[in-house]
Amino acid sequence: REQRAVAVERLHGVTRERFLRDIYPRRKPVVLTGLELGTCTTKWTTEYLSQAEGSKEVKIHVSAVPQMDFLSKNFVYRTLPFDVFVRRAAEVKHKEYFLTEDEKYYLRSVGEDVRKDIADIRKQFPILAEDVHIPEYFEKEQFFSSVFRISSAGLQLWTHYDVMDNFLIQVTGKKRVVLYSPRDAPYLYLSGTKSEVLDVDNPDLEKYPLFVKAKRYQCVLEAGDVLFIPALWFHNVISEEFGVALNVFWKHLPAESYDKTDTYGNKDPMAASRAIQILDRALKTLEELPEEYRDFYARRMVLRIQEKAYRNDYG
Repeated sequence: REQRAVAVERLHGVTRERFLRDIYPRRKPVVLTGLELGTCTTKWTTEYLSQAEGSKEVKIHVSAVPQMDFLSKNFVYRTLPFDVFVRRAAEVKHKEYFLTEDEKYYLRSVGEDVRKDIADIRKQFPILAEDVHIPEYFEKEQFFSSVFRISSAGLQLWTHYDVMDNFLIQVTGKKRVVLYSPRDAPYLYLSGTKSEVLDVDNPDLEKYPLFVKAKRYQCVLEAGDVLFIPALWFHNVISEEFGVALNVFWKHLPAESYDKTDTYGNKDPMAASRAIQILDRALKTLEELPEEYRDFYARRMVLRIQEKAYRNDYG
């Protein structure tokens, strides 16, 4: 049942120059090891984290099941003091809980005002930010956000894509990441930026028969590993242990390509959104025709899109 996975390439001690010259243009995920990340990889124990940022309130996801689903929203949002949250996220069974004694916790840091401010560890967690050295393999003005994340052991995030390139820096703990190429979007049963296939290891093939066609890439991130996830690559993440990570997103396209109201880095570029709106209007126009004609002209539209927009040179 499980798809055969292609191992994501691991490269040690890659310099900025080599990354930009040899790796970045290929637009494929790669795990970078042996990079200088600062003292965070040794310092960030649960005790240190709790004490460093104290009892400031954080908004977290709480889920009664390990597999979180953003489409059905099978989790609740709650607020806890940061030190209490860290302690709980590191536990397996909880004496105090919101839903169940083995509930899972997930923090995805956000800006002060979620609608206007982006996540930036330097602003939201300034003390911890001092321990981190972010590999700046991009220009300073391309920087978009640095998202601080903490997950309970066993927590699995839904499969989704982001519209910006990013580094997933695994500071402590261990994660398994499954990835799919943008080219395999037709097999992933998309709803917006997210896939409906939650269980990538045991998919319901009666419901999602095409999913077997998607080529699965996989890696395990240990503390200190950095995964480069190119924009539009789908990823599904399981925290195999309690862990702390930092995502750094940067603008790969010209700044004006992105939606100014996008604080999460996951809204489609402006031109893509406009194109989809135009397509929706075109499909609505086709509804004026009888079914046989609608079918014929829709197929012609598909052919036009294929010949104008599809690439043939993907690996």
